[in-house]
Amino acid sequence: MKKGILLATLLFTMLIQAQQSVNIIPQPLSINLKKGSFVIDEKTSIEASKSDKEAQKVALFFESFLNKVSKVPVKNNISKSTKKISFLIERNAELGEEGYTINVTSDAIAVKANTSKGLFYGMQSLVQTLPLTKGNDLVQIPALEIKDYPRFKWRGVMLDVCRYFFTIDMMKEYIDLMATYKMNVLHWHLTEDQGWRIEIKKYPRLTEIGSVRNGTIIGRFPGKGNTNTPVTGFYTQEQVKELVKYASDRAITIIPEIEMPGHSSAAIAAYPELSCFPKERTKFRDTIFSLQSRKELAEGRLKFVQETWGVFEDVYAPTEYTFKFLEDVIDEIVPLFPSKYIHIAGDECPKESWKRSEFCQNLIKEKGLKDEHGLQSYFITRMEKYINSKGKSIIGWDEILEGGLAPNATVMSWRGEKGGIEAAKLNHDVIMTPGDPCYLNRPQGDPEVEPVGGWGVSTLKNVYSYEPIPSELNAEQAKHVLGSQANFWTEYIPTFEHLQYMALPRLLALSEVMWSPKEKRNWKDFRQRLNPQFKSFESKGLKYSKGDFRALIKTETINNVLSIVLETENPDAVMYYTIDGTVPTTSSPKYEKPIVIDKSLTIKAITVLDGQVMTKKPAEQSFAHNKALGKKISYEHKYSSYYKAQGDNSLIDGIKGTKDITKNWHGFQTNDVVATVDLGDGVSVNNIALGCIQNWSKWIFLPKWVKFEISTDGVNFKEIQTITNTVAPTEKGDIFKTFKVEIPQQIIKKVRVTAKNLGDTPIGHPEEKQEPWVFVDEIMIN
Repeated sequence: MKKGILLATLLFTMLIQAQQSVNIIPQPLSINLKKGSFVIDEKTSIEASKSDKEAQKVALFFESFLNKVSKVPVKNNISKSTKKISFLIERNAELGEEGYTINVTSDAIAVKANTSKGLFYGMQSLVQTLPLTKGNDLVQIPALEIKDYPRFKWRGVMLDVCRYFFTIDMMKEYIDLMATYKMNVLHWHLTEDQGWRIEIKKYPRLTEIGSVRNGTIIGRFPGKGNTNTPVTGFYTQEQVKELVKYASDRAITIIPEIEMPGHSSAAIAAYPELSCFPKERTKFRDTIFSLQSRKELAEGRLKFVQETWGVFEDVYAPTEYTFKFLEDVIDEIVPLFPSKYIHIAGDECPKESWKRSEFCQNLIKEKGLKDEHGLQSYFITRMEKYINSKGKSIIGWDEILEGGLAPNATVMSWRGEKGGIEAAKLNHDVIMTPGDPCYLNRPQGDPEVEPVGGWGVSTLKNVYSYEPIPSELNAEQAKHVLGSQANFWTEYIPTFEHLQYMALPRLLALSEVMWSPKEKRNWKDFRQRLNPQFKSFESKGLKYSKGDFRALIKTETINNVLSIVLETENPDAVMYYTIDGTVPTTSSPKYEKPIVIDKSLTIKAITVLDGQVMTKKPAEQSFAHNKALGKKISYEHKYSSYYKAQGDNSLIDGIKGTKDITKNWHGFQTNDVVATVDLGDGVSVNNIALGCIQNWSKWIFLPKWVKFEISTDGVNFKEIQTITNTVAPTEKGDIFKTFKVEIPQQIIKKVRVTAKNLGDTPIGHPEEKQEPWVFVDEIMIN
């Protein structure tokens, strides 16, 4: 009997503890759990001020959520109610526009804020205390006090609907997901080379022609073949108004992006007069379009040309016709979007057409511009002036800095943080969204087992570790950092389910980066709060990635010995491994301590949670044993923080790089690579090698030459050989090259390797005469 009573008591205690557990994402500023709880029963009602319609909307949202999870029906404003859940507008200067407080006792819940936005965010936090399943007999909310407001006012998500089209219903579901985690800006990428997605009534061909393409490439750019499946679709102006209202009701502002002056193939396909060469056939625009009948479009006989990805020569001509066209487009865009901003892109604008155009060259002289970059600045500044006249401000990607920044522009920094830092120092507002880690179209786990995605990897932990305010900014300059955003470019995201998978759970990590105080962020605590969210995803039928379960294979020098260190981002998982090439199982050695690399080997590792193998394929890495392993290395110029691989050891860890440039490569922009390996008391050496890669589209070029030097006394160096690169910088694709020298066998104490940076991106490159990269992966000494 006593055992039965003890078991019942234990179960009751576990139930109370489960109910008292609060796992809110993003983490509130302060949360104070108290004893007891508010139990939903037939006497419970929800109320809001009758004079405040926006507060009433929030109350209705919560009523809808509550009635899904509780079998007890809850109504709005029951006069005889003795237990009330209230949503109240009440002035509190500390909370700002988006902050809120929540006070839960056993007989009342009060959510208070200065605005309906604050009430909405308080309501979302309250929702995360509710059960995940539907129709519960008992629903109770823990007694607590919360005070909360966001760190940044820009908490954005960019969605590209041009490569692939998402319906209005899909967009609404996407907005609901954003709202759950207190995101407040939807950056809607509506025009692109691959499609024009918004109705402009004055220019019907933009959607009749510009919204159609014949298919898309198969596999990663440049791809292998074409799907030949038409991609079509656009949003009517009425649909846009509907979605803007839907988002506004959920405290989200939609900001449209209308690309200019580059990424304009879709518009030029529809209206060739917008091009510098309207009658010219190019490899990027192989058909001169005229107005086609809807029947031809429906039958698929009209072929839209941009079936692939990349940067294309099609660019708006800076003519009066073009400016009138864009002003007309803006005239129709402005009434649809109440937002303060219009995004005009300004990124990746090729200059070849402008260089060949007599009109453009004359315009450069007439306006006293320095070059084609100055012409881009002229283009952007002119459009900014017109947009400002409509009461709006512009945002552009960081390329709008080139040639001079438009007077009132906000800069969105995507090519690392350099552009954002420069703009903030010029007293311009910036939004930090560097490709690493904010481009969530990248795989979030091992690219070999994850779906095909953008270049690089952005793991859940990478995203959570991001800090939007660079250390280079002082306190006053840091005020110009409005916030950050996640970006979803959809080259490899063809379905809405795939979009969900790429967003979850990384979107939650970035939401906490943008909302919660920096000092409150804690990776281990976040991962624990994330587990209930996985159950929430499943209950809602949302697809999500488990990419953070993969084993991470790293190296460390421990007591002057290079060793393999295995990690996993999931703190509850365990790892098993093999080093003989076989596939590991739960019967294989369990990872407990670093593994010494004393020979060439291939390690394979799996992660296991609750007895279940969590990855489809083991993580795998081969190590080429050589005499540089585990030695000390120093650099004359530090590698980029964006391409640091596993840190200093990455050039002497025996790991050769692959096409994934973020994984095992050190990247140096503008600077030469000058690396010195200290071999201690000396080792016998007869050859030295350096591995490099070239990828034209990513501004990565093989070095002009590689010089090898040796020191037998550890002080003085002697040049052995300088090898000149013979691969042209115009060669495209992934080109791997190993520079290697043979020397008479001798005892050497130090090796110095210098790889000469190309200096400028080559003539003919879309961004010629810019700062190129040199990438190196391994120094091998044998």
